[in-house]
Amino acid sequence: MIDISGKYMDRRIKFRHLDAFSAIARARSLKIAAEQLRLTQPAISRTLKELEEIVGVTLMERSRSGVSLTPEGEVFLQFAEQSTSALRVGLNSVRGIGGASGRLKVGALPSVASGLLPRAVLEFARASRDTQLEIHEGPHYDLTSRLRSGALDLVVGRLGRPKTMDGLSFRQLYTEEVVVVTAAGGPAATVRSFAELENFQVLYPPEDSAIRPLVARLLISLGVPLFSNRIESASSAFGRAVTLADTRTVWFISRGVVADDLKEGRLAMLDVDTSATVGAVGIMSRSEEIPSAAARAFASILSRGTA
Repeated sequence: MIDISGKYMDRRIKFRHLDAFSAIARARSLKIAAEQLRLTQPAISRTLKELEEIVGVTLMERSRSGVSLTPEGEVFLQFAEQSTSALRVGLNSVRGIGGASGRLKVGALPSVASGLLPRAVLEFARASRDTQLEIHEGPHYDLTSRLRSGALDLVVGRLGRPKTMDGLSFRQLYTEEVVVVTAAGGPAATVRSFAELENFQVLYPPEDSAIRPLVARLLISLGVPLFSNRIESASSAFGRAVTLADTRTVWFISRGVVADDLKEGRLAMLDVDTSATVGAVGIMSRSEEIPSAAARAFASILSRGTA
């Protein structure tokens, strides 16, 4: 048993239990989590079952559509990720004292991956040759979950919904808006209202993206229903490819993602008012943790780049 008073901790709980549980919770899939941890699906399923037997409660509900956290699982996830994060920080600190090379793992949302980040990464690489830098691009929910668990040191991108920011701090760098773009010269380039978009193929931000609630609030305020002809995707590569290939496609996306496409004339921005979607872009880190020297140096470079 686990004594919730904190006086006794069941020693059967191992790091592999917590790591597997966090990975499953992030991926919401046993199969995907197993692939990320380089385990077989039966092995990770067995690890989860062992953890639930030790804890004495069901932490996750399994179904054909994936897995979901029970109320007990939601509570346990918070402490599991804090524990694994603290252990990773301790190991990295000890290794740093011993003179081992450092490593900085940064998560980047698509809106900064092609604009702000490259210059900062190159400057950091030149100034910190003893630190191995890793850049991981992905959707907001995934990156913030990995940040909380200690798998990432920093995340750079848009401020997300309050729930996704639990246990995290945010340092604003700048603001940007969501724009609606289409292939230059296409028929959608003449659109002047959101209601007209029902006649086109719409690429729309998915539920777990940072910009979804901003776009949704804008459309609700204008009385425009959710587009029935939408494809939901957070992939910038997919969005760009489809929009350039099909002149009848329009794409809701953060301006930073398509800044170069707009500058070079490959994409055109629709003449619709999206000023209500302006949101903060910044650096996310774990709120209860003192950042490493490498993390502080990288954050400083990012800040100078937006000053």
